[in-house]
Amino acid sequence: MHVIGTVGLPGSGKGEAATVARENGIPVVTMGDVVRQETADRGLDPAKDHGKVAQALRDENGPAAIAERSLPMIEDRLADHETVLVDGIRSDTEVDVFEAEFGETFTLVSIEAPFEVRAERIDARGRDASEADGGEGLAARDDRERGFGMDDAMAQADLVIENTDSLEAFHERIRTIIQEGEEADGAESEPKSESESNTELHQ
Repeated sequence: MHVIGTVGLPGSGKGEAATVARENGIPVVTMGDVVRQETADRGLDPAKDHGKVAQALRDENGPAAIAERSLPMIEDRLADHETVLVDGIRSDTEVDVFEAEFGETFTLVSIEAPFEVRAERIDARGRDASEADGGEGLAARDDRERGFGMDDAMAQADLVIENTDSLEAFHERIRTIIQEGEEADGAESEPKSESESNTELHQ
């Protein structure tokens, strides 16, 4: 069993990592889908109100609410697969939930890129409402997610990917992480040494 979690600010490349996982037969549990479903259930617009609902869920049910809602989804997929990727962890509290549940079989990957690069990617994908259309600007989104504890979550990462090179190079790095995790599934887990933690993977 291997659970890979990804953490990173908007536009860093978490969605692309999920795409690579799916292409390699790895099921993906997207924490944002929990929020999008709740947004729709409340009769709100997922493109504009996603952030407000994410905050509301945490305010109403505690900071671990979204992670806890995702656990049954992860367990369901682990029933038929050795590896699952969890897309979009946003706080150290959520990291703690997954580490408590999955222990040494959980690997946290921080995906990072400069603000300007992330802004260009978000504009190019055209999925989110712009500020002019009533959406939330990237700086505001960064501030909100840092408010959840994003920086602390990223600081706990086992691996760091600087996603500033080509898309192909990034995909290859994600494939390597998935393959290494699958190869280790049958081996006895050993505690990570200090030199193995927070390993930075440059592209």
